[in-house]
Amino acid sequence: MPSLRRRGFLQTVAFALAATPAIGALAADAFPSKTIKILVGYSAGGAVDAVARALGQQMSSVLGQPVIIENKPGAGTNIAVKALTTSAPDGYTLLLAANALAANPALYKPAPFDLARDFTPIAQVGRVPVVFAVRDDAKIKTLQELVAAAKVRPGGISVATPGNGSTPHLAMELFQHTAGISMRHVPYKGGAQALTDVVGGHVDVLAINALEALPLTQSGKLRALAVMSAERSGVLPGVPTVAESGFPGFEASVWYALVGPANLPAPVAQALYAAAQKAIASPQVRDLLAAAGGSSSPGSMEQAQKLIASEATRYAKIIQEAGIQPD
Repeated sequence: MPSLRRRGFLQTVAFALAATPAIGALAADAFPSKTIKILVGYSAGGAVDAVARALGQQMSSVLGQPVIIENKPGAGTNIAVKALTTSAPDGYTLLLAANALAANPALYKPAPFDLARDFTPIAQVGRVPVVFAVRDDAKIKTLQELVAAAKVRPGGISVATPGNGSTPHLAMELFQHTAGISMRHVPYKGGAQALTDVVGGHVDVLAINALEALPLTQSGKLRALAVMSAERSGVLPGVPTVAESGFPGFEASVWYALVGPANLPAPVAQALYAAAQKAIASPQVRDLLAAAGGSSSPGSMEQAQKLIASEATRYAKIIQEAGIQPD
């Protein structure tokens, strides 16, 4: 009898071990089983927030679970990034990143994170151009006039951006370096308050992505001086590019990418990738980007990884050459 009991116990253990992969597969197949959170490193009401909400809504429909947006502005998006990298690698906490993710390792010392070590890139989402804008009744009417005024009064022209390390901030710093001018940077925790203060006359100039600027340019409260994309924007056809305004080769745009923490299980990452691709192809996300003269960017997970890595190299060069520092 003891031998029979021992043989039965061993058979039970062997069966359990054999069944382990199947159990693991069932767990992966069960994802998601609860609410997913997408972190945004900027205040509510800005462009990254708007894209995240459109993306999250469509992903929720695909995944069958709620997808909520949690805004964690501040420190050039590093607060939101920290919340992501310290979260469990289970797919329930994600980040909608923009260019700051690639720039911050070179911008901040010591580097606040390691791009290769701390993240699982999931999907590219899209791009929109950056614009320079002023209050509609401002004396400055063109980019050339802005440059001339800044040369007469170095540091006397104030320029608002959505925050330190944001793409508009880096684009503005690069433009100053290119044009040989110096303006006073006024960083905000997102684009909404920056827009309000420029329209209210508290700040002279605005560097922001077209998605946030467009409603106020269309209503006549803002005047766009130039778009920083390589070509003119389809929704601002009368606005010249920076390159056309006397600075050939100048280009800057905002990109968006969905990322998770490091060590995200492959089945979970694939499920999120598939849902993101369907969301990116939806009219809601595609039209949101197109309305700002931008475009959606479907592609593989490897393409998302290459985008972030190549942008990190580009920004490290820009930051070093222009001597850019966080305020």
